Order: sequence, then C-alpha cells, then structure tokens
Amino acid sequence: MKQPPAENRWERLSQRPLFALALAFAVAYAVPIVEPDASRAVVHACLVVEWVVWGAFALDYVVRLFLAERRWEFVRSHWLDLCAVLLPLIQPLRLLRLVSTLLLVGQRARMASQIRLTTYVGGAVVGLMMFGSLAVLSVERDSPDGNIKTLGDAVWWSFTTMTTVGYGDHAPTTGLGRMLAVGLMLSGIALLGVVTANIAAWFIARFERDDVEERRQTEAVRLLTEEVRALRAEVAALSGNGVGDRQVR
Repeated sequence: MKQPPAENRWERLSQRPLFALALAFAVAYAVPIVEPDASRAVVHACLVVEWVVWGAFALDYVVRLFLAERRWEFVRSHWLDLCAVLLPLIQPLRLLRLVSTLLLVGQRARMASQIRLTTYVGGAVVGLMMFGSLAVLSVERDSPDGNIKTLGDAVWWSFTTMTTVGYGDHAPTTGLGRMLAVGLMLSGIALLGVVTANIAAWFIARFERDDVEERRQTEAVRLLTEEVRALRAEVAALSGNGVGDRQVR
C-alpha cells in the first residue's frame, strides 16, 4: 500500500521520539527486575513510564490510521500493530506490555528506510536477548524449583536458547517461563534464518561481482588480442608493399 505524503511526514517526525521512548521503556522495565528492593516510588514511576510509552505507540497507530487514505486497508496491512495496541487493554499484565511494546518497536524499526537489514537484525537479537533475560528472571526468580536466580543466569539461558544450543544447565520451571522459552526459541530460529540468508546473499553478490569482473577482463584481453592481430596484419602488409617497391626499382 502506497503511503500518502502526510503519513510519510508523520513517520519521519515521530520515528526518533518513539525510539527514545522505547529506550525509556527498556530502562523502566529493567529497574524493578534488576533491583527487586527498589522503593515503591521507583517501582510506581517505572510503571507510569511503561504505560506512557505504550500510550505513545498507541497514539502513533491512531494518527497513522487517521492519515491513511484507505483506512480499512491500513488496518488489514497493520493488523499486528493493532493487536499490540489492544493486548495490554485486554489483560493488563506487565509482561504483555513488554510484548506489545516490542512488537510496536519492531514494526516501526522495520518501516524506517535508513535502517538496514543487518542493523535491524542486530538490534532485534540484542533486544530479544535483553528483554527475554529480564522477563524470565522476573518469572523464575521466586519459583521454589527454579534455577534462574540472577541476571547472569538469565542472560546465559537466553543466549543458549536463542542460538538453539540449550545446554540445559538453566531452564525455566514455571508455565509462563516455558512459554517465554518457546517464544525465544522461535524468535532465535527466525533470526538465525535471516542472518544465514543475509550472509548467503552477500556471498552470492560477491561471487556475481567477481564473475562480472572476470568476464570484463576476458573481453578486454580478447579485444586486445584482436587489435594485436590487426596490427600484425598491417605490419605484414606494409612490409610486403616495401619489398615489392624495391623489386620494381
């Protein structure tokens, strides 16, 4: 769907502020988990920041919907954004606000024309690993049978899960933690597929450039060979004419 100029202008103007708000959300989400003994005022402030950031992304969706020329087609093509906006309203859990914000940030980053695929994938890997670690730590830390008790344990578990290595030394024991593990596994497989495809495409493009250069050099050698043959023929013809002139004399 081709975007109207007004929607394009809005996306360009709101892109950086929304990404800055996403960073604020990351800090607000991490502080109560990394510092479980934080004061109630700090926890409340982080909660307010989370809702404000979600509200900003929800407002962004509403504005883009209003600026779209064909709104029903906009809803159909941006259904994931709509689900992410409505998700925290249906069930206002903190984890759902995390999932919602990640989806909205990912969609916004995908639309940014100056963000290349490598940057997007790298940011997605770091973001998923960080938020996956924080989410599983918040769920598993208080579990009696859990073995993910520190941020280091959570980061190690996220890394081995996303890379599909899965040593098994740390694993979630709660139902919600296992759901997070499934999501992280699927995301890791998808991102690894994108990375592999990107590397393969780079090698193919490199081989194609080398092949084109080799063909160009081969053609240049062929043309040079033909020129040398033509020059030799001219020299031979001139030499023959010179001998004939001397014989006539």
